[in-house]
Amino acid sequence: MSKRDVLSNVDPILKNIYSPIKLLNLLHVLQQDLIQETGLLPTPNKDNPNGVKKRPIKVRIMAVESIPRVLTIAGSDSAGCAGIQADLKTFAALGVHGMCAITATTAQDTCRVHEITHLPPRHVSLQIDTAVQDIGVDSIKTGMLPTPDIVGVVSERLRLHQINRVVVDPVICSGQGIPLVNQEAISRMKFHLFPLALVLTPNLQESEQFTGQAIKSDQDIFRAGQMLMELGPRAVIIKGGHSQDPDNSVDILFMEGRQIQLHGPRLPTKDTHGSGCTFASAIAAHLAQGRGIEEAAIRAKKYVTEAIRYSLRLGKGNGPLGHFHAFWSTPDW
Repeated sequence: MSKRDVLSNVDPILKNIYSPIKLLNLLHVLQQDLIQETGLLPTPNKDNPNGVKKRPIKVRIMAVESIPRVLTIAGSDSAGCAGIQADLKTFAALGVHGMCAITATTAQDTCRVHEITHLPPRHVSLQIDTAVQDIGVDSIKTGMLPTPDIVGVVSERLRLHQINRVVVDPVICSGQGIPLVNQEAISRMKFHLFPLALVLTPNLQESEQFTGQAIKSDQDIFRAGQMLMELGPRAVIIKGGHSQDPDNSVDILFMEGRQIQLHGPRLPTKDTHGSGCTFASAIAAHLAQGRGIEEAAIRAKKYVTEAIRYSLRLGKGNGPLGHFHAFWSTPDW
């Protein structure tokens, strides 16, 4: 390309700022920067006057030798709002490597769950084993475990691999109240999975289901927390997102004989699909990074609150959270 051709293709605004000579000098500097960045050397010749010849490019690979690793064992949400999709987005946003063992696939949208297909327990077990044996895990989060056999194999693999940082989100219903697990699976969770949990994160309805007690007051919440602690987890967080308080969403952390309130505002949005999954996943991510239970819970509460603040108005029902809100400079939805 001749100098005349170059100048004819330059933006008119630049032509008004620079003289032709200055403009060609500027283009030459830019060309040299391009050579350094891409390794392309201009090599005009009689057969190819505008050709280029590649030279070896020295690429510096920044290998990360150590990153916290978290495995989620849960169901898949085809809408990408909850389940493993919410878990993996949370892991990525918080700077840990996420892996998954899928227990079930769902055909669902933002309004309801249309169909559920359970995966074979043997396959769930194999997914867990391959993740642990190759990459390894620093913490595990469990979500939807739809059958007694799946609860059984998950509990068995956790004991076999001696995983200590386990966050159990005891999902039993969808956000629309559709049952996702049967009564036998609920019983197995109580007596086989809960004792393996470092942190248990039921909401109010799940707490009622697992304790058999109605929760109508703060005193009922404290009583339920104590009952759940007696099932074996190191800590219990009863989530208050489904409470009737119009202004606040308060979760109660029970651990070491203490009750710690985790405060957050109740934000004016219905787009909270996957907030429970996200909260438990955020706790698992912070535990994998070496934080204690209380700090992990506090940080997770702040993260999920902001993710709800920047939730996405997608679909006809309840939209998903804005998991990557911290990376958006000017969100406009």
